[in-house]
This record gives sequence, C-alpha cells and structure tokens, in this order.
Amino acid sequence: MGGVSGLNLQITPNGGRTWLLRVTVGGRRREIGLGGFPDVTLAQARERAREAKDKIRQGIDPVEERKAAQAALAAAQRRGLTFADATDKYLATKLDAFKNAKHRQQWQNTLQTYAMPELGKMLVDEITVQDVLRVLEPIWQSKTETASRLRGRIESVLSWATVAGHRSGDNPARWVGNLKELLPAAAKVAKQDNQPAVQIDEAPRWLAALRKRDGTGARALEFAALTASRSKEVRGAVWEEIDLDAGLWVIPAARMKMDREHRVPLTPEAVALLEALPRFEDNPLVFPAPRGGEMSDMTLSAAMKRLHKADVDAGGPGFVDRVSKRPAVPHGLRSAFRDWVAERTHFPGDMAEVALAHKVSNAVEASYRRGDMVEKRRAMMAAWAEYLTGKDRAGADVVRLSGV
Repeated sequence: MGGVSGLNLQITPNGGRTWLLRVTVGGRRREIGLGGFPDVTLAQARERAREAKDKIRQGIDPVEERKAAQAALAAAQRRGLTFADATDKYLATKLDAFKNAKHRQQWQNTLQTYAMPELGKMLVDEITVQDVLRVLEPIWQSKTETASRLRGRIESVLSWATVAGHRSGDNPARWVGNLKELLPAAAKVAKQDNQPAVQIDEAPRWLAALRKRDGTGARALEFAALTASRSKEVRGAVWEEIDLDAGLWVIPAARMKMDREHRVPLTPEAVALLEALPRFEDNPLVFPAPRGGEMSDMTLSAAMKRLHKADVDAGGPGFVDRVSKRPAVPHGLRSAFRDWVAERTHFPGDMAEVALAHKVSNAVEASYRRGDMVEKRRAMMAAWAEYLTGKDRAGADVVRLSGV
C-alpha cells in the first residue's frame, strides 16, 4: 500500500486495523508494526516504512533496535528512584546517626509537610534548582528557620541519592554558590522578623491580666512566662520531669531544641501554680489539651491574642512589641525575660542564655553546668518572678550582683 513494497494494512477479526511492514532482515522474515489506523494515517505509515527500510539498508534491525530501546527504558525506570523513596532509604541507612526517635520524626514530618507535595513523586535525577525553590520560597520569609532546616534535609537526601548512583551532577539544594544566590540569607530574614515581645514595663500588668483568666492554656502560658521556657517544652511537659519538693524541672534531651538535657529551677510561684493543677491518672501531661493529647501551640497564641484584645477593648494600649508595635506572642516572653536581665539587673548575660537553653560557647557552658549553676539561676528566676508578680517593690530597678 501507499507505494511502499511490503506495507500492509492488517484487519483483525474484531475489526481492528494495524499497519505492518513485511520485510526480510539478514535472511529473517520480519513483520514490523507501524501503529494502528486511523491514529497512524497512510502517509505516516508510508514514512515510517521508508525509515525502517533505510535502517535495514544500513545494517540495523528495527525490531532488535526497538527491543533494545524498550529494555533500556525498563532498566532506567528500575534504576529511577523517587524523592519519597530516596527519603525512606536515606532515613533507614542513617537511623543510627539520629540521636533520638523524635529527631527522626521531625525529619520525616518536615519533608512530608513541605517537600513531598512538590518533590515526592519526582525522580531524584530529575529534580532541579527550580523544583527546590518551589518548595522553599513559600515559607522562606514566614517560617525561615523551618525552611532553612528543610533545605539542608533535602540536600542530604539528594546527596545520598548521588552517592548511591541514582543521580549525578550538582546538588540542586546546595546553599553555597547555588541557592545562596537566589534566596536571602536565613539569618537576615530571621533578624528582620523578631517575635513580638511584651515590653518590660508592661510585663507585670500582662501577668496580672493573665492570672484573671481560667483554663489550662492560661496556666501553661503563665508557667512559660515564669520559667522563660519555649512553648513546646511547656506543652510537652510531663509530671515525671518535675520534682516539686526540690523545685526542679528536668527536661530530657529528646524534648530540647539543642538535644541536650535542660534543668529549670522552679520558683515558689511556679511550684504553687503546678500544685494547683489537676492530675489525670491516664494522662501524664502537665498541661493536657481538652481531649487529652498535647496542647497545640495555637492554644497559647490564642490566649495571648485574647489578652491583648481585652485590654484594647477596655481602653488600654494592649500588649505590643516596643519596636514593631505588633501584639506580643508567646515566644516573645523569652525576649522580655532576656531584655529584663540585660537592662534591669546585673545578672550575667551568659547565665540568662543558659536559662533560655540557647547555644553558648563551650567555656561558658562548662562554667555554668557544674557546681551551683542551678542555684545561681534559681536566684535569677526568683527575681524575675518577683518582678512579674509585683512582689519586688523596687519595680524596674532590680539590681543583682554578678557574684550572687
């Protein structure tokens, strides 16, 4: 048909029609399928038949060539690894390197939440810089710390995939000489977006307003203020971590941002707060959610917002950050404590950093982690509690000698 010898239209018993090229290749009779009609027109079938004959004249068997191409494609697909599968394999090989199960879970949760929707089904050897940017850009400004960690985790997974032979070339999630040129430095973004803090002079009034409110969320927020602790540390606190008689809260490394055990001296005010809380036999949490699980971060944030709104509605100024004028948030309580230590006391700044469980120099940490470190911080936290509750009649002029 179509002026090409050997080109036939095969009609099957069920009415299907297929183009076939019947030729001899190296002494072997071949029937080469060229596609079905009408998807492949006569003109297209004629062109394909002529191309096949040209290959035969060049010593190429179109049938064997097709088989080899299909085999190569199948092999490539078998070698291909999706980002989701690469993540699972990476975590499986690196399990022993993770210090605790929570850290591993954080890895999985971060990647699952932000990376998998964009990269999960992609083959690792097809992921480009633009693909990584699609993951990072939506949260780089609003969740800078999370985005920065996420970038590093994507880079680690892709690095493993390269070494394992599933991809080649530069790592598209690499920072230096790569994403650094396309995204603002995380440190600069975070610096521009400090968490709104309660002003030092307003802190006692803020606590007084908070204490008038009922609810577990309000008590958790009060405890966070008295201990200058992070929201997640307070929300995840369990009774076995707390020794009321010794006035000490020992947070295990698994629950700390720096993966290091942190001891928090409890003031009489904090102990009294805890002693007044109900305990549940089937729930070890100090501040459980109404349904029994861990309280959400939004609960504390909502309590802060209600305090601010109620004060504004009553004709007050509300509780806003001195610089940004934005309503204060729970994390800003830690900033208020740090500012109070720096501006209103003579307590060493390094001791305040230890109290906040911030990363400090090894020499300083070694100094404050031996001997009477907890008792030194106990005096500082007691002064903070006195200031917050108005017991310190000296008001804002709290002065403590560095040798205390």
